[in-house]
Amino acid sequence: MRRRVCTLFTMLLSFSALLSFSAFFHGFLPEARACPFCSAVSQTFSEEMNSMDVVLIGELVKTPSLPKPGDAGQDKPLSKAQFKVVKVLRGAAILGKQKTVACVYFGDAKTGQRFLMMGVDPPKLMWSTPLALTRRAEAYIPALLDLPDSGPERLVFFQDYLEDADEMLARDAYDEFAKTPYATMASIKKQMNRDKLITWIRDPDVPASRRRLYLTMLGVCGDEKDLPLLESMLKSPDRKSKAGLDAMIACYLLLRGPDGMPLIEDLYLKNDKAEYADTYAAIMALRFHGTDDVDVIPQKRIVQGLRHMLERPQLADLVIPDLARWEDWESMPRLVKLFRDADEKSSWVRVPVINYLRACPLPEAKEKIKELEKIDPDAVKRANTFFPFKPAAKQPKAKETSKIEAVVKPVASSFQRDSKNAVATAHAVGAPHARTLPHRPAPLLALLGGPLLLGAVLMMVYWRILSGAGTKVSWLDE
Repeated sequence: MRRRVCTLFTMLLSFSALLSFSAFFHGFLPEARACPFCSAVSQTFSEEMNSMDVVLIGELVKTPSLPKPGDAGQDKPLSKAQFKVVKVLRGAAILGKQKTVACVYFGDAKTGQRFLMMGVDPPKLMWSTPLALTRRAEAYIPALLDLPDSGPERLVFFQDYLEDADEMLARDAYDEFAKTPYATMASIKKQMNRDKLITWIRDPDVPASRRRLYLTMLGVCGDEKDLPLLESMLKSPDRKSKAGLDAMIACYLLLRGPDGMPLIEDLYLKNDKAEYADTYAAIMALRFHGTDDVDVIPQKRIVQGLRHMLERPQLADLVIPDLARWEDWESMPRLVKLFRDADEKSSWVRVPVINYLRACPLPEAKEKIKELEKIDPDAVKRANTFFPFKPAAKQPKAKETSKIEAVVKPVASSFQRDSKNAVATAHAVGAPHARTLPHRPAPLLALLGGPLLLGAVLMMVYWRILSGAGTKVSWLDE
């Protein structure tokens, strides 16, 4: 049974990789990259209000009556609270002259408390749970409607609410930053408050997710005076001090430049005693520095740093897609050796190596695939089965689209890569982070239908082969 469960788990992982690769290959990516190290917690107030038909601020005027003893179990409608309409923010035409709203409310607020109320599906509106507002939030919510949909002006507004005393507003401001393209964030460099960012980064009670944002912002507005603080945190044995390490490394390299690479290599890439999470954080930071968003460290220097991971066979598969994406064909001999020397602890490196060779345009790569197929034909078969697409032909270089002074600049021409070709090459080797395709994404059904069908068929065939043709498959037969 254990073997069957492991086999099924492997199949699901392979199917997931195929689905992810296919989606990226076809351009199922947002048009603009958001904050590179931040993840939004939830929908922002703006997003939520835009999805509603009616949005208003209401004042509680009558609390719902509590059920009487003996009413339990009886099919009686819930008593509703009554709210006076104070200000209609959206859908005034739908609400008309209605002055009060009745909806289910289970809180213990007193009359006079004001709430954010949102309803959908007119004419008989369905109301979401009323959200109690502080006086500060009561001013914040209507102000959102006057902001531009995107751009620096919008971000400057939310900057004033980061780490606000009202946690609800602080969370919403963070989510807005987390969903904003890095280039937009970098464009408000002059409006950033460096001293506040340093204070928040030093505060151990600030969540790691928000600390990542503040480190990303410090990378934009900081200077060399911040390097000692960053170096002390990078070297600290205290896990809490290194919270948000990926953003911390990226910030350090933004301010230190190529001269900061040796420290990162010694701490996390060359060091085989470094924890997996720390090594992966360093790789994520270098991937960020390899994007079009920044041009601080030459791409060749980034590749040089990632090559150190090839000396750690158990983790080498983390960087092979990056080497292919950045066309580091000089590493081919080392990768072929990794394939030959792979054992049970590093055998998973073989599929990425084959996909690297498939992406390589050099004639020698095809010959190496034939040689390696004699050593492990199954690895070559898995590479072709679960990553069936080949890299696209070389396309003309994309035009530079934006220039952000100091920190965010166009990628230097000697290292610039066409975004379409980079994505296709990266995904042919299963790269986890590929560049944005500059075209409109295909419809979801058309995009995922093919990969889903192919993956389902492959799973069925694979499972049938492993369980034995004509043999009844049972979870309990082993």
